[in-house]
Amino acid sequence: MQSGKIKSAPFIILSAFLFFYKPIMAETKIDSYFRYMPSRSVDAQSGKVEIMEADSECSYGFKAFDKLPFKLSLDNTYIGIENTTGVKLPAHLVGLTTDIETTLPIFNVDKTYLSLGVSPSFYGDDWGFRSSGFRIPSRVFFIHQPTEKWTFLLGVAFYPDFENEVLPILGFIYKPNDKLTFEITPKRPNISYIFNDKITLFGEGGSSFGEFEVTKDNLKNVVLRYRQTHLGAGIKYKVNKFIESSLSCGGIFGRSLKYRDNSLGEVDIKNGVYTELRLEIKI
Repeated sequence: MQSGKIKSAPFIILSAFLFFYKPIMAETKIDSYFRYMPSRSVDAQSGKVEIMEADSECSYGFKAFDKLPFKLSLDNTYIGIENTTGVKLPAHLVGLTTDIETTLPIFNVDKTYLSLGVSPSFYGDDWGFRSSGFRIPSRVFFIHQPTEKWTFLLGVAFYPDFENEVLPILGFIYKPNDKLTFEITPKRPNISYIFNDKITLFGEGGSSFGEFEVTKDNLKNVVLRYRQTHLGAGIKYKVNKFIESSLSCGGIFGRSLKYRDNSLGEVDIKNGVYTELRLEIKI
C-alpha cells in the first residue's frame, strides 16, 4: 500500500494558535539556529559534500490546575545538502516534531522528580510528510537536585524503528556561583560564563542524528541516516530582557550519510569546521 502524505498546515495552525493564546501560559520560548558546514571531501571516493542545518523550536510552558507543569513544543528541522559524490543524496531533509513533557514529584523522595515526554514526529525529504515517516520517540528520566548548585539526570530515551532504539539519558547541571554554569546534558551540553549584564561566553558540544524516509531513484520510503558531532565556543549577547543572540564556531566530526540498505551507498565526510548563529526569544 502506498503511504499517504501528511501536510504540515495543521502544525502551523497549532503553532500560531498557541503563540497568540496565552492566558494560561507561564512562558513562551522560541529557539532558532542556523549552522553552516563548508564543503569537505569524503572518504574512499571522489567528490565533496556541503551541509547546512537549520532548526526552530517554539515551546510553551504552563501549569495545569495551577499545579502540574507541562511543556508543549513544535520543532521544525531542515538539513540542506550539496553533493558531488557518486552516491545520490536528497537535496534536503526535513523533520517536524510535536512534543509534550511533564514533570512529577516522586512521593516520599525529597528533591527528586520524574520527567515524561513523548514526541510524535515526521521525517522525510520534501515539504510534505508521508505516514510511513511517522515515529513516536519518547523518554523517561529522573531529576535529582540535592542542593541548589547540583542537579542530576538519569533515564532512557526510546526511538522506535531507529538504528539504536534505546539510548541512555545521563547528565548534570552544576552552578558553583551566579556567573559560571556547567550544563552537561544530552540535548545541548555547554559551559557558560556570564561576563557582564550583556555578554556571556560559552563552550558547547553536541550531536545531530536522525533517520529520514526519502526517495532514491524509483525507490520510495528508503531510510537515510544522518550523523554528526560538533565541539566549539562562542559569545552570547543579550539584546534586551526578551531576546538573546549568539555566534559560535568550532570543529565537526564523525559525519556520515548512510542508507539503511548498504547496497544503496554511504558517504563518510571528513572532519571540518562549522559556524552557528542562534536566536532565542522568551516572552
